[in-house]
Amino acid sequence: MSSPIAGAHPEASPLASRTQHPLLALLIRLHLYVGLLVGPFIFIAALSGLVYALTPQLEDRLYAEQLYTDSTGAPQPLARQIEVAQAHIGEAASLSAVRPAPKPGTTTRVMFSSPELGGSESRAVFIDPITAEVRGDLLVYGTTGVLPLRTWLDHFHRSLLLGEPGRIYSELAASWLWVAALGGFALWIIRRRRATGAVRSKGLRHWHAMVGLFLLIGLLFFSATGLTWSRWAGDNIGVARTALGMSTPSVSIALDGEAVAPAGEHAHHGGMAMPIARAAEPQMFDAVLSAARENGIDAGKVEIIAAPGPDRAWTVTEIDRSWPTQVDAVAVDPRTLRITDRTDFTTFPMAAKLTRWGIDAHMGSLFGLANQLLLAATALGLATLVVFGYLMWWRRRAQQRADRPGMVEVLLELSRRERWTAFGVALLLGYCLPVLGVSLLLFLLVDLLAMVVRRFGARSVRRNA
Repeated sequence: MSSPIAGAHPEASPLASRTQHPLLALLIRLHLYVGLLVGPFIFIAALSGLVYALTPQLEDRLYAEQLYTDSTGAPQPLARQIEVAQAHIGEAASLSAVRPAPKPGTTTRVMFSSPELGGSESRAVFIDPITAEVRGDLLVYGTTGVLPLRTWLDHFHRSLLLGEPGRIYSELAASWLWVAALGGFALWIIRRRRATGAVRSKGLRHWHAMVGLFLLIGLLFFSATGLTWSRWAGDNIGVARTALGMSTPSVSIALDGEAVAPAGEHAHHGGMAMPIARAAEPQMFDAVLSAARENGIDAGKVEIIAAPGPDRAWTVTEIDRSWPTQVDAVAVDPRTLRITDRTDFTTFPMAAKLTRWGIDAHMGSLFGLANQLLLAATALGLATLVVFGYLMWWRRRAQQRADRPGMVEVLLELSRRERWTAFGVALLLGYCLPVLGVSLLLFLLVDLLAMVVRRFGARSVRRNA
């Protein structure tokens, strides 16, 4: 494979000569541009993702005081635990959700919202369910409830800590990764067919190709799942899924038939605000949870959210992101404790199931440690590919030919049909993946400027000769 990431192909090879087909030359030039210009963003995303994938166990040790307890005995009612948490936090925040202790030896999270918190952020008070003792008070993030360490890493991986504008970086990486990977795979196939066994290289490019080939499926997975929660491409994907009837179902909290749904599947890794519960009697949490348990909500990890207003239902949602997937949810009428609506993962459209599995696997939570190690290995391999690509480009930079055509020149050499086909494909991709479209336009502008400068310089040399 030439390079799924950094387009470091040998300029002196037959593939880089003017005798090759313009479409092949275009693929090589695009591959090179993507590698050189997008490679740094992919490298940062890979390394930050690598660190993120390996931190769950570190968080367990770092926040063990808040997460775990040695107390034994019968647990206190949720009402008592909530009252202790409210007394601890005072009037500084409003109750937003409760996550009962998922198993013996773990703590209950009583979660609060306040105006100064960011989207998807909550302040969690950790309560020992046996003694009702406050074990800690931390900022948590999203549906998965990651703690401060991984929250920081998540923001860095997603936006370089630059907020919404910084998300362009990660979307740029995800938008081009699949193009670079498939383009590199295509170049590898072409070179393999043209080369004989006696002359095939066994140097850096060989190992670069083998690593890229081995990681190809993982790179495509990273790109596809990353795009689902990106800013612009993610919105387009959501619109397409809705139009095709493949969106993720969610329970309605309206008690009068009006469709009102809570936050969707990307809240854990995006900017959606956490729901704010209406002031509710703590005793209701025990009753609502009991009703949900009697109606099939059997996961250890659940989240209870009080009705946000009159004529609205409470919700109890399974939030276990490991395999087998447990994300069923029910809406409960607080007046009668009757189930008014429900969603079951088994009835989700296949696209919604794949999205759920893809997101959870991308986050490293679907298959536990094995999932984390596979993510870490793929991310490390991706970073290595970027480095290999730049090394090959650096070693061969002196061999660059002054007359080698740029991308614009290659486009002009295409037949009219080929040129319009390329234009149509680029237009379609640019519409679906706006960041890719804008960056491709910038590539062409830079290349056009370089072509003008190169031709102007050539004319000056001829005049002075």
